[in-house]
Amino acid sequence: MGFLFSVPLRNEKIMIMTFKKISLFLIAALTTCSIQAQQVQLIPEPSALQIGNGSFKLPNAISIQVSTAFEEIGKSIHTRLNAVTGKKAVLSNQKNATIRFEQVQDNILGKEGYQLIVNEKGIHVKAQTYAGALYAWQSILQLCPPAIYGNQIDKQINWAIPYVQISDVPRFEWRGFMMDVSRHFFTVAEVKKMMDEMAMYKLNRLHFHLTDDNGWRVEIKALPKLTEVGAWRVNRIGKWHNITKPALEEPKTYGGFYTQEDIKELVAYAKTKNIEIMPEIDVPGHSMAFLAAYPQLSTTPNYPYQVNAGDDFIDWSGMNGHITAKIDNNLDPSKKEVYEKLDIIFGELATLFPFEYMHMGGDETAKNNWEKSEDVKALMLKENLKNQDEVQSYFVRRVEKIMQSKGKKLMGWDEILEGGLAPEAAVMSWRGIKGGAEAAKQKHPVVMSPSSHNYLDYYQGEATAEGAVYAGLRMKKTYSFEPVPEGVDEKYILGNQGNLWSEQLQNIRNLEYMAWPRLMAIAEVAWSPKSSKDWNKFAKKVEGHFAILDTLKIKYAKSIYDPIVTTTLNTKGEYFANMEGEVAGLDFYYTIDESMPDNYSNHYSGPVSIPEDVTVMRVISYQNGKPIGKLLNIPMSSLKQRAVKVL
Repeated sequence: MGFLFSVPLRNEKIMIMTFKKISLFLIAALTTCSIQAQQVQLIPEPSALQIGNGSFKLPNAISIQVSTAFEEIGKSIHTRLNAVTGKKAVLSNQKNATIRFEQVQDNILGKEGYQLIVNEKGIHVKAQTYAGALYAWQSILQLCPPAIYGNQIDKQINWAIPYVQISDVPRFEWRGFMMDVSRHFFTVAEVKKMMDEMAMYKLNRLHFHLTDDNGWRVEIKALPKLTEVGAWRVNRIGKWHNITKPALEEPKTYGGFYTQEDIKELVAYAKTKNIEIMPEIDVPGHSMAFLAAYPQLSTTPNYPYQVNAGDDFIDWSGMNGHITAKIDNNLDPSKKEVYEKLDIIFGELATLFPFEYMHMGGDETAKNNWEKSEDVKALMLKENLKNQDEVQSYFVRRVEKIMQSKGKKLMGWDEILEGGLAPEAAVMSWRGIKGGAEAAKQKHPVVMSPSSHNYLDYYQGEATAEGAVYAGLRMKKTYSFEPVPEGVDEKYILGNQGNLWSEQLQNIRNLEYMAWPRLMAIAEVAWSPKSSKDWNKFAKKVEGHFAILDTLKIKYAKSIYDPIVTTTLNTKGEYFANMEGEVAGLDFYYTIDESMPDNYSNHYSGPVSIPEDVTVMRVISYQNGKPIGKLLNIPMSSLKQRAVKVL
């Protein structure tokens, strides 16, 4: 504003007034930009984003023009806008349409990237591929008021979209979610629903865990007993691994499976969402449902097998070394028939799933029954195998050759590294990052899905409020994950994946509650540049997206509002409770006298002394003067259990 200082001194009053006007203008402009920035809450964060000053208000007549390759997206836009805005949207060929999706040749955008401009002229998208156009549409939806996701017209809403300029490409090609349909079965409609939710956040790999000890979920026409027997078990409701062991004669009423027509339907639907489905057949361990149908494939063929209903049959005390099976749930690697049946299974699956990878599991193989088997000993002698890890490696290599004969690549959990990695196998690293780093250094493709950061079946807030599983995992920690280990060439890291095991998930509502919002963190880590990572900004965006999930009636956890409660024990035997917020702007109020807390109760400001006779600490969170999150009732026994001794 140097021009102001050229004004003559006799016009000083005019100069001051002019300066004030310009200052007020700048303040108003900056305020408007700040409001615009608050409205732009895209998850995952785009590669490059510029927020303009202003917004485009959807006109009463909306024209939509799309390139031929994007016709299905055009139809989706047309349907959605007519369903909720109260405006008339029409598909059009006019070049100056309100909303334009243009197919371009631009290698910078790659397979899934897009450019999006919203300004006074309307909405303009450029993309090379259907996937890029789809993701541009997902970003446009997130820029709209949350009511865009609704199912009824709302004319009271200001249907305006902030001015933005976005150039967006994913960091990783693999942005995955594993859905376990073996432990508990989910219908075709429910799987589609999860794919809808994945696509909202630009996730593009559905890892389909189809078989385990607890159910075989896919039709194999040449082996009908797999579903006639393996898809059904005794129904039990209660805590997993703590149920009554079923009698053999009890009715097998719980289960289900996908017919091959179901699979074709799911694969076709996934294509519309730019999702590839990778099937997993978990072998050689986790095969109880397989063995219930074909017991002769185990080293204990005379055992009266049935599909496991949740009763415990593994001694997990050797988890860091070798687990022990009380009942043999492994395929016998020495039997020719095992490989013959796997050839049939993977052969049929290869015709159903077009994706290049199939997953063989390979995790948590209890080898104690192999060690006792004379047939396995003979195999070791014949193949010069020194130990049981090499026996498993032999099995994996055989399975890889079967998959390759079907035109597929093998992927397995990181245990397949033990005894030597199969020549061209890809590794999914779940036991931390060590296995993934090792495989990448051997120049094998890797998907990172460490339980420490990406296991969505772990409880996500206060354990006493959500029910303890194996461990807890806050969303902040999930968001903190870096998929490329230090010293590893990034080109071998395919991407990032969240895994959701379903032992204790009885229905789709429970599954959604565990997935969201942590799956948003998985998505942003996989898509966005490493340099853009900002927890406080991300957490605010997540809070904004709760309105979207509410509109869609998706169940989700608000555990980010729960305080992280820890306990210390000093040398005098005195206990102190400490509280920490996962997100900013929270106030915690507590009681230790068994009364219900509110914002007139004790306000947490530092360590709380817990007298000897206290039986429960109750805590409630407030944000902006209003209660939010869950009322926590933490027994003294739990506070003592989590105590850390301090000097």
